[in-house]
Amino acid sequence: MMVDGKKSIAYSIFYDAVELVEQKTQESGLEAWKKALNNVMPAVEVKSRRVGGANFQVPMEVRPDRKIALGMKWLISYARKRGEKTMFEN
Repeated sequence: MMVDGKKSIAYSIFYDAVELVEQKTQESGLEAWKKALNNVMPAVEVKSRRVGGANFQVPMEVRPDRKIALGMKWLISYARKRGEKTMFEN
C-alpha cells in the first residue's frame, strides 16, 4: 500500500480502513481483514516447464509466504481500481 516510501500514510490508511470495517460490520476489523486475505490467497499456480521441445503449464502448489504476498498485492491493486473517494474507503 505504501507509495514513494510514505510509511506513516500507509499505516493511517490501513488503520482507518480497519476502523471503518469495524463500524460497518460490528466485527473485529483485523479478523475481517484476515478472512478477506484467506479468501483471496491462491492455492495453486501454473509454471512453465520445458519438456523436450515443448513448454507445458504445470500446476504447482504455492509457497505459504508467496500466498500471503500475492493475496495482499491483489487486495491492494483491486482497492486502487475502485471508485471511492479515499483509499481507506476502497
